[in-house]
Amino acid sequence: MISKEEVQHIAKLARLELTEQETEKMQKDMSAILDYFDVLKKAPKIKSSPVVRTTGLKENATRKDLVVERPASLANNLVGAAPDRKDDYIKVKSIL
Repeated sequence: MISKEEVQHIAKLARLELTEQETEKMQKDMSAILDYFDVLKKAPKIKSSPVVRTTGLKENATRKDLVVERPASLANNLVGAAPDRKDDYIKVKSIL
């Protein structure tokens, strides 16, 4: 079982202020958690081969990059809708 001093030390590291009742409850809870780790350590270990994920393809599947032309009117409409602009750019207030 974990000691009260250890619980208080852990609480101090976590910057928690525990009452005496909370310290006792944490002592029981932490002891139960550590006991469960002991149970897990005793569990049989399963040796398995590493998992290999495949896509079913013989080679990496890649696609060619294609340039998609957007209508110039879309850009012009967006810049034209801005309240303040210079040439083809939108002017915004300085933030720095």
